[in-house]
Amino acid sequence: SRGLVVISPVEGEDLTFTDRHSCAACGLTLPKLEPAAFSFNTPAGACPTCDGLGDVLFFDEELVVPDPKISLRDGAIAPWSRRNAAFYRQLLDAACTKYAVDPFAPWRDLPEEARRILLHGTDDELEFTVAREASVLTLKRPFEGVLPNLERRRHELERRKKEGGAREPFDLAADELARYQSRTRCADCGGARLKKESLSVTVGGRNLAELCRLTAAECAGYVASLALPTREAAVAAPLLAEIATRLGFLVKVGLDYLTLDRATDTLSGGELQRIRLATQIGSALVGVTYVLDEPSVGLHQRDNARLNGTLAELRDRGNTVLVVEHDAETIRAADYVVDMGPGAGRAGGEVVARGTPAEIERDPRSLTGGYLSGRLSIPVPRRRRTTSSRAVVISGARANNLKGVTAKFPLGLFIAVTGVSGSGKSSLVVDTLLPAVRHAVRRTGAAGLFVDGVSGVRDLDKIVEIDQAPIGRTPRSNPATFTQLFGLVRELYATLPESRARGYRAGRYSFNVKGGRCEACQGDGLIHIEMNFLPDAYVTCEVCGGRRYNRETLEVRYRGRSIADVLDLTCAEALDMLESHPKIRPILAAMASVGLGYITLGQSATTLSGGEAQRLKLARELARKATGSTLYVLDEPTTGLHFEDVKRLVELLQQLVDQGNTVVVIEHNLDVVKCADWVIDLGPEGGAQGGEIVAAGTPEDVACSGTHTGRYLKRALESRGNR
Repeated sequence: SRGLVVISPVEGEDLTFTDRHSCAACGLTLPKLEPAAFSFNTPAGACPTCDGLGDVLFFDEELVVPDPKISLRDGAIAPWSRRNAAFYRQLLDAACTKYAVDPFAPWRDLPEEARRILLHGTDDELEFTVAREASVLTLKRPFEGVLPNLERRRHELERRKKEGGAREPFDLAADELARYQSRTRCADCGGARLKKESLSVTVGGRNLAELCRLTAAECAGYVASLALPTREAAVAAPLLAEIATRLGFLVKVGLDYLTLDRATDTLSGGELQRIRLATQIGSALVGVTYVLDEPSVGLHQRDNARLNGTLAELRDRGNTVLVVEHDAETIRAADYVVDMGPGAGRAGGEVVARGTPAEIERDPRSLTGGYLSGRLSIPVPRRRRTTSSRAVVISGARANNLKGVTAKFPLGLFIAVTGVSGSGKSSLVVDTLLPAVRHAVRRTGAAGLFVDGVSGVRDLDKIVEIDQAPIGRTPRSNPATFTQLFGLVRELYATLPESRARGYRAGRYSFNVKGGRCEACQGDGLIHIEMNFLPDAYVTCEVCGGRRYNRETLEVRYRGRSIADVLDLTCAEALDMLESHPKIRPILAAMASVGLGYITLGQSATTLSGGEAQRLKLARELARKATGSTLYVLDEPTTGLHFEDVKRLVELLQQLVDQGNTVVVIEHNLDVVKCADWVIDLGPEGGAQGGEIVAAGTPEDVACSGTHTGRYLKRALESRGNR
């Protein structure tokens, strides 16, 4: 019977029995449940609509018509207004004639029905002529509409890509189509990523997606309270024990607020590091040396003690824990401290002091000890800037864990957004404030997805987001190229008499272009050697000696230095050499002002830390002409900075605000928070228990609020260095 039996009693209804996973009533058959059926990374479990991503792309009307104040004739419909879009312009003219649409009226003034027809199309046939070189064609077809047209062109592009065919000249490239697309939650799976069949399986009344939406602490409580029948409990016991143990490790390292479905690309470096640390705690190894690079990144002061206790637990098991850290509490908790210096870059590289934290504090040569002991400090400003009526107000913010909050960002102030880890700081600033202001100022990106309203943006004319993403992923990218300084230096060398006599132009001095570069290494300065089953190796080019250029190019010198010598200079050295050049000096001065005077101009971008990359981005913006109405947004700018560097950064940010700009920083460092004019504190806890503004005002106001941040901020304001 192939696994299906129907029994027909003499009296009563037929009885259906099967050894398959199927419903006897409707006949729906499911495949045998395997672990892969619960993974959104496999075809067996992924939602077929969104391919396991949880959201889908759609063509956004706000991006297709980025500026509703202009007319159709002036290019209101962006994808149909490209230089080679003559066909679509003629099609649009014919549609305007047929449906009596004024092509010279602003888009926002057109009737609702006219905009609907233009965007979504109609079944009515439209006759229009198209000029093709020497001939004129008359076409008759239904009016497709802009959005269906873009969707069809996207499918055609994907089909040609799969079939290996070339892209047609009239096709938009994938990156061009992406300009007009936004993401929205998948309607079939509701963002759960899994198939409906997989979501129908529940344990304790919850399916897998619902379970993963819980925080680590909530899931630990759910597992502990799970009551299963005797037979199922016996099967699940070892699995539940392992799950509970791993959840306990996450809670122990201060990640109890993270939901289990949190995307890894949204985690900070410190959170990723602590996840790996939780894994190591569970391994129970002995005799291991653990090396951690700034594990306190993204961690609130309240959670520092928990992290330090975890590190002490690893030590007490018989392991060695080596931590690279700037956090004062972590340094004080160490058994032995090695202080490097005395400066940075070529001015450093020496052991200035070593010993217990108390010994470091007493050592007069140690800059770190000076800040730990209170001899040195970052002082509180003598006066706070007062708030004005100008402010950006975000109403009803609901991104991630935000609970419909209304946040006021007074303009012209230094604003710090604080709160315990996972309280919603990035959700408020990065996922809400930035997209809203970016849409209003640049007319790019989708707005209004997670807010009810935004006001006060008209007082801003520029927005600068400065994060810690790498400035480049190849050795060819360096500080000189990123800040556009290298182009000015190459132009300087091209104007030298020796260059003119030889016919050298600026391109001759680029290591990315044939002619002036060393062709043996193609301007890399290194030779890449593939090692098959071992990591690839890089050796210095024997032809150019790592200098990237050929002999003829290096013969041209300015003040005794070749173009390769300039790339080997530190920022401070280059400033002394090129100070007389009005276009070059501001860039070098900005780099020095953010504390990057020690990095070399040709240093590979891949060797820069996140903090250095962030300060380099800030320097690039500082070198540009200031508008006085710019919004600067920085996400934890003190990451990787010493106390002295933090002091210099605070002074720099205060200068930006003195020029009339607004600076918003997401920060845990109390030395920065106490120097702000306005503080927005989120909480009260992380994850689902956060997402609310628990205090707002001056640092003194927040210090008296009784919040977690307020208690530590009060100590910072009363500390010895601020008296």
